[in-house]
Amino acid sequence: MPFYTDDPGVTENRVLHFEFFNEYDGLQSSQYPNLNQNTANFKLNYGLPHNLELDLDVPYISIYRTRGSQQSAGIGDTNLGVKWHFLDSAKGSYKPALAASFYMEFPTGDVKQQLGSGLSDYWLNMIAQEPLGANTRVTANFGFLFAGNTSTGVIGVDTVRGHVFTGGLSVVHDFTERLTLGCEAYGGIADTGGLGRDQLQFLTGGSYRLRNGLSATFAVLGGRYEASPSVGGQVGFAVDFPPFGHKHSQSSAGR
Repeated sequence: MPFYTDDPGVTENRVLHFEFFNEYDGLQSSQYPNLNQNTANFKLNYGLPHNLELDLDVPYISIYRTRGSQQSAGIGDTNLGVKWHFLDSAKGSYKPALAASFYMEFPTGDVKQQLGSGLSDYWLNMIAQEPLGANTRVTANFGFLFAGNTSTGVIGVDTVRGHVFTGGLSVVHDFTERLTLGCEAYGGIADTGGLGRDQLQFLTGGSYRLRNGLSATFAVLGGRYEASPSVGGQVGFAVDFPPFGHKHSQSSAGR
């Protein structure tokens, strides 16, 4: 967090990592009568041996509409995934850190209230990160959605058939040992015209480490095209729960 562009780091073996963020977005005028969406997202990561990580992601979505239209609120679609960090970057070379993740999204949200897509999604994401000096990193994602769509509530590329290509590019810099700031561009497009809505959004934000294993995050974002929020803000936190008797190493957590 707070970036949508994922980094290659995984949670340390046997450590439980919890993330929460709340994002409030103003929607594009083409989404009328939908005006605003609030997404409270809960995510659990658990570290496994061999640089693997299990992910569980559940949003609670509220959609606010124009006067006279019924509002919507409830659980959205649930994500379950696995991530593998299979290559570390090397100092003094241009070899990037590499990882891959595969997600399945289950249609747990109410379709009639626009809280879920009603589809099962299958999504592969490739991740690369290149350090630019000791404190700056560039991260790139390329994703391919085999089936389903990327929507969360009324935000995201919405398709019935076809595939979706997603991509993100972020640059982050550690200004101090506690404060990290950065920016990103993130988007998606369906492979067949007329099947979905394009998405292109930009985000500026960062994180502040309160103590080892606990960070606060914040961001402002905005975009164009129907699948992106017009403007929004995000706040959240991330915390690690190391097992009893197991000393947590911050450097290996990748968060």
